[in-house]
Amino acid sequence: MSPTDTLRFATRAATAYPLRTALMTLAMSIGVAAVVVLTALGDGARRYVVGEFAALGAQLLIVLPGRTETGGVNPGSFVTSTPRELTNADAAALLRLPLVQRVAPITVGNTEVAAAGRLREVMVVGTSTDFLELRGMRMAHGSFLPREDFERASALAVLGDAIRAELFGHEPAVGRMIRVGDTRLRVIGTLAPGGQGLGMTTDELVLVPVATAQAMFNTNGLFRILVETTQRDALPAAQRQLEELLRARRDGELDVTVITQDAVLGTFDRILGALTLGVAGIAAISLAVAGILVMNVMLVAVTQRTAEIGLLKALGASTASIRAAFLTEAALLSVAGALTGFALGHLGAWGVRLTWPMLPAWPPDWAVIAALGTALGTGIAFGVLPARRAAALDPVQALARR
Repeated sequence: MSPTDTLRFATRAATAYPLRTALMTLAMSIGVAAVVVLTALGDGARRYVVGEFAALGAQLLIVLPGRTETGGVNPGSFVTSTPRELTNADAAALLRLPLVQRVAPITVGNTEVAAAGRLREVMVVGTSTDFLELRGMRMAHGSFLPREDFERASALAVLGDAIRAELFGHEPAVGRMIRVGDTRLRVIGTLAPGGQGLGMTTDELVLVPVATAQAMFNTNGLFRILVETTQRDALPAAQRQLEELLRARRDGELDVTVITQDAVLGTFDRILGALTLGVAGIAAISLAVAGILVMNVMLVAVTQRTAEIGLLKALGASTASIRAAFLTEAALLSVAGALTGFALGHLGAWGVRLTWPMLPAWPPDWAVIAALGTALGTGIAFGVLPARRAAALDPVQALARR
């Protein structure tokens, strides 16, 4: 049998039982589609998180209250102690370091905002003028918070685009008075539409001076301090300077955590990368199940076509030709299932992107190649046993079963 004859024989054998072929193709395609969709979700989540942190800039240090350390559970784990809060004085001291370019203290809280007879609940962020550059935001109208002492509680506010639209509609917001909680503030600017970032929808924020927010929420502490260094190469030295300064301000005890942008990105990248591999491995199990189904159906096909195999061998078909014909049939079924699954997987990934536009759910190339290769490999591997059984049939005995 020539290769063309082998391919024709395998194609006719596969199409002779359309329902059986369709079910095997479906089983294989489900496995491939699952790998494609799940890896698209995992890799999309990884790229989304990494992109959100990367938007903050490559020269960022984040100072958190409390010391984060790893360790097991011990009796001391059940004795809680409240670390000293980060303060505006700490932020002002950090701004004086030679390797520090910008500092933005942050206080966050939720309260009501009211203006022009309209009322809604908003997230209020207390910060400083450097927050605009650190977060890469743009102004639409007016100006951002002025550069002033962190302890000065000016009655000023900057509105996100969605808040501006809800409170004032098409009327200008700059210069208008609003009530945030129990405090009356004057709007000095509005932000350009910016979307989401790090869990905050910037369009729905009200930004006020940090001291104003602290008075509003009756607190003296800070949620975070964002620090931008003069250059990326200065990150390690700047981190050491920050830690030394804060240790000195805390009587020799470093009860804060300073993390770098790269550390955050690396951690999330590793975690979500491992998660993507894990879900891909789980989905690939279904490909092995589909391979077993191919083997079972091919074994049944050998039994059903015993007389046909005997006739081929009686006419001079070699053992290798019979083996090749059945392996080709298994390969055709696997290819059909793999291509169908590839199309279904991309359709599912498109549905995910349509549902969550912020999630770049594109399946990685390695996952697509691995899924297609695994589908083809399992189909052929599990088709070896039926092919060998068909090739080993004695032509006389096979014809006698007609």
